[in-house]
This record gives sequence, structure tokens and C-alpha cells, in this order.
Amino acid sequence: MDRKYADRPDWSRVLKKSFKLDYICEKEFSGYVSAIYIDKVKAPLIKNIFGKEYCIVDDGYTWLQYLPTNGNYSITTMFNKNKEIVQWYFDIIKHQGVDDRSIPFFDDLYLDVVVLPSSEILLLDEDELKDALDKNEITKGDYDLAYKEAKMLMEGIALDIDNLNILSNRYLDYLDNRDIRFK
Repeated sequence: MDRKYADRPDWSRVLKKSFKLDYICEKEFSGYVSAIYIDKVKAPLIKNIFGKEYCIVDDGYTWLQYLPTNGNYSITTMFNKNKEIVQWYFDIIKHQGVDDRSIPFFDDLYLDVVVLPSSEILLLDEDELKDALDKNEITKGDYDLAYKEAKMLMEGIALDIDNLNILSNRYLDYLDNRDIRFK
């Protein structure tokens, strides 16, 4: 199981970036919100989804990540250089915490849900989840949790594109206007 950090310290594709982080406690969301401002990449990252190419990382992009206090998922909203949403990426997670640098992290349960602004939804990495179970890297309980959480997301929050748009733009604007940046 991979541990992923909100600031993505080992992201080799990204040559120059900055990072902002805050803890939010509101009715709509409670947890950590962070933004990675991507200044320079080695090469853009292009993904083919439903037969169409989507650039999800390039110079000038921003990745906004939410890590809810009470949830087994993390949401990353990927904005292009024009601050348009490219996609929402839901990582299904087992555990989360904060490291000694005060940076949030989560333990990834392999299964992912992608939501496009067109409302199309895609479930990813079922093969990785099954492989992890077969290799005893995760328990049957972890496996079941991943599918239960993915189903809940795909039947709930992932369907509410309007709310995803509102929250993503609100929290990006909030972090954009904060002075504190981590390196």
C-alpha cells in the first residue's frame, strides 16, 4: 500500500512547484485542503479517457486536494492553466494522518474514481486492488472497504457536478488568496 503526501515531495515529473495547505471546518467540508501550483514540468501528462485525450499535468496547472476528516477518500481537482477543471480524481484510502512536517498523508487502497466535467464517471485500478489482495498486501476487509467507498462516491458526491464545481472553485480561490506557501 502506497503512502501519498499532499505536497507530493517525490514527484519527478514536476521540476518546479509551490504548495499551500489549510485545515477547513465548515458545514460542506471538514478536513485538509491543499494546492500544488505547478510551474514547470519535464513533459505534460496526457491520459486517454473514453477515447479522448486529457492533459492532467502541465506548466501552470494546479492540483487542489481535499482530505476529509471523516472519509475513506481523497479528492484531487485538476485545474488547467486557465483555471478550468480538467477532472476530479478520487483516491480510495484506508488511513490518513499528518507527518512530522505537518503535511497530510494517506494510505492509498489502489481503487480510484475519475469524474469528468461532462459528468462521465470511470472506476480505475480494479486490477491493482485485486493484485494487492492476492499478494496479501491488503486484507479482504480493505478490499471490501475500497469497493464500498467507490460505490458510495459513484452513487453520491461524484454525481453532483455542480457542487464539485462550487467547492473546487471556492477552495482554490481561498488558497490562492492565502500568503503562506510551503516549498
